[in-house]
Amino acid sequence: MGLNTGQTVFSQIMDFLPKHEFRRFVNQYRGHYKVKTFSCMDQYLCMAFAQLTYRESLRDIEACLRSVQSKLYHMGFRSAVSRNTLANANEQRDWRIYADLAHLLIRQARELYAGEPTFSDLNQTVYAFDSSTIDLCLSLFPWARFRQHKAAVKLHTLIDLCGNIPVFIRITDGKVHDVNALDDLVFEPGSIYVMDRGYLDFSRLYRIQQHQAVFVIRAKSNLQYRRFCSRPVDKATGLRSDQIIKLKGFYPSQDYPDTLRRIRYFDAEKEKHLTFLTNQLTFPALTIAELYRRRWQVELFFKWIKQHLRIKAFFGTSENAVKTQIWIAVSVYVLVAILKKRLNLEPSLYAILQVLSVTLFEKRSILQLFSEPETMFSGLDDSDIFPLFEDL
Repeated sequence: MGLNTGQTVFSQIMDFLPKHEFRRFVNQYRGHYKVKTFSCMDQYLCMAFAQLTYRESLRDIEACLRSVQSKLYHMGFRSAVSRNTLANANEQRDWRIYADLAHLLIRQARELYAGEPTFSDLNQTVYAFDSSTIDLCLSLFPWARFRQHKAAVKLHTLIDLCGNIPVFIRITDGKVHDVNALDDLVFEPGSIYVMDRGYLDFSRLYRIQQHQAVFVIRAKSNLQYRRFCSRPVDKATGLRSDQIIKLKGFYPSQDYPDTLRRIRYFDAEKEKHLTFLTNQLTFPALTIAELYRRRWQVELFFKWIKQHLRIKAFFGTSENAVKTQIWIAVSVYVLVAILKKRLNLEPSLYAILQVLSVTLFEKRSILQLFSEPETMFSGLDDSDIFPLFEDL
């Protein structure tokens, strides 16, 4: 796979899809009930194409695919694409087909990336947990009411920082508070969970402690605590203090009765003072700060997803259509992560996604695409790539 120069880049990507299992999910959820021509695979190909090329509307997808009509068969499409047909498929075909496909791809990706060190000096799995709100138009999406005049859905996502693979995704309406999503996680003993202060709830953090897992979280400025001891720090590294503490106050001390570690750090790059809490008492303090810094990988994931879910871009307004599009976007992202690993491609996942977005119709092997020195994103890192797409 990835070597056939007779295929378009798009069809080479789709070669990595587990098609047998996909058909099983389609049968399980009766995806082809009363369907004569436009199959679930055709629907998936259309939506994957739209995700990879930043299409903005159903009309935009239809016009773009019609402009390359002669290439559609070679890209895997087996019937003509009209926006009405695609809209109906998104509204009516069960979103769980695509959720199950995404979960299968996630399992495959995690197996491929297993054993790759996230940090040179740590053997534990490191996760980043965060949420992102996608604003919607209330009149079009009344089922997702968020505030009086707004609608929104929220993506609560756990990213395995080894490969940047999303391993848990929960889609809720915008009203669900971040900390509630912690109740759905199954914490793995020995693993590390890095979170922003929106997840600071001491009873839930104590549950992580009881599962013998590690958390690293930003502290709020009004934290009440009693200091037991301070450890020496090298201020030249940005560290300001490293303390062992216990919480004060009736409810916090009941919710988290054990000792905690409080680390203050100055991020010179962002000119920000940061305070972290963790139940890991032995790691070097700089390692804790570095663990938190790696949280930006989950923000990159959200940035990519949001660029592909720009709101004109929800190709259907029902809950089923929105969940279909989100899960297909996730599956495309993970499919490219699988492709990156299987073809041993050097650039970052985000660089690869951007290169693929402008080369889908080319009949060159993906390996050749990324081995040529003129590849447009070679040498760029993720921070260089995203500004190019800020206005999308």
